[in-house]
Amino acid sequence: MSSSESTYETCLKSLAVNGNEEAPSTDALLQCITTTFDAQINNTNDSIDAFFLLYAASLVFFMQAGFAMLCAGCVRINNVQNTLLKNMLDACGASLGFYTVGYAFAFGGSFDDEYGKSFIGSENFFLMGVENDSFWLFQFAFCATSATIVAGTLAERCQMTAYLAYSIMLSAFVYPVVVRSIWSKSGFLSAVAADPLWGVGMVDFAGSTVVHITGGMTALIATMILGPRTGRFYDLRGKPLAEPKEMPGHSLSLQCLGTFILWFGWYGFNSGSIISLSIQDNYLVLSHTAVNTTLSAAAGCIAALFLSTIISERFTGEISFNLQYAMNGCLSGLVSVTASCSVVTSWAAIIIGFLGGMLYIGVSKLLVKRRIDDAVDAVPVHLASGIWGSIAAGLFATPKWMEQVYDNPEAGLFYGGGHLLACQSVGVLFVIAWVVAIMTPFFWALHYFGFLRADSLEEVVGLDIGYMGG
Repeated sequence: MSSSESTYETCLKSLAVNGNEEAPSTDALLQCITTTFDAQINNTNDSIDAFFLLYAASLVFFMQAGFAMLCAGCVRINNVQNTLLKNMLDACGASLGFYTVGYAFAFGGSFDDEYGKSFIGSENFFLMGVENDSFWLFQFAFCATSATIVAGTLAERCQMTAYLAYSIMLSAFVYPVVVRSIWSKSGFLSAVAADPLWGVGMVDFAGSTVVHITGGMTALIATMILGPRTGRFYDLRGKPLAEPKEMPGHSLSLQCLGTFILWFGWYGFNSGSIISLSIQDNYLVLSHTAVNTTLSAAAGCIAALFLSTIISERFTGEISFNLQYAMNGCLSGLVSVTASCSVVTSWAAIIIGFLGGMLYIGVSKLLVKRRIDDAVDAVPVHLASGIWGSIAAGLFATPKWMEQVYDNPEAGLFYGGGHLLACQSVGVLFVIAWVVAIMTPFFWALHYFGFLRADSLEEVVGLDIGYMGG
């Protein structure tokens, strides 16, 4: 149909071409007009959904810039270039791994109703047979986020080869299996499966479990095998220091910029997970998700800031406000609400974020006490808050929003339900066990063959000199 031709005129010509010598009947004409309008509406809806996914994917991918700025600000100045390059390698490795086999393992065949449940996909390798490329791009952005979580934890002491190797391993195999289990219609934990676990399945709307526990658990395994930075917890002779040596990053400004970029990108992360705007009343879920994301981030920031201030006052007698704790508390609030942002009320989102911020402070100090070196506090932010956020969905999910989002009125424990909390717990345990089973021998092998830790001299002078030429 030409742009200057009306639908009525097009249908008249179409019916005439089909051999009707007389004027078409009213019923035939109405049928033609209705069919044409339906096709136009479907095309418009598909176009809106595709644009929405591309827009959300852009926001999520922009979070890579946030991670890069945050990591660059957290390291010492002689490691900045190396850290930025490793963040870029994470995104590049994730794109190649998710394109070749990762997407197929995660979603291959799952859009076929007759495919059934499976542990791993076996179709759509290299995107063969995939029609909706915008969905791939959106899912890739999530995959890259999970891989980038690990980068900051290993900063200042990890070889370049190891970064690229784990990025590909995580994005091509480990992460896709988690995605299939929880987000795919073929997953045994999926809330959108035809027969979900215990009648409800696991609710992880935007990835507290899928993205953050996977990335956070990988980071914990990697840093425990890699060991702390030289001089952080032990002297040059290997004897434990009485007090851990502080190794502050060179720029709080970059850290703050990175935090705001991540918060901004999180609106695509959480709200974009609605996937389709054309479904009736999904715009309400979209708006509700964005509000909950905002409130939880704010509550996490305030909780971490004031808890750290109270602890500082009790131990030093002086009141001091720590910007780094506030920023990471904000991120913890965001991670905490990611699983449940679409199915909880706004007051519950505040509670979830507030407790997430407090949990971050406790786990951060626990890691230092256990002499586990996390340069950017990725483990407490992503792993601890991811676990809490996944469990929180099983506590605070409301019947109203569960019905709206998942077409299932099964609610959280505080609303009389118990099956959802059980599914959340099983999902968390499964992801932790899966990551430990695969990534522990992987990092151990890298360490054993000398591909994991940088040379001690290069570590002391800075990896920018050792790897980047200055």
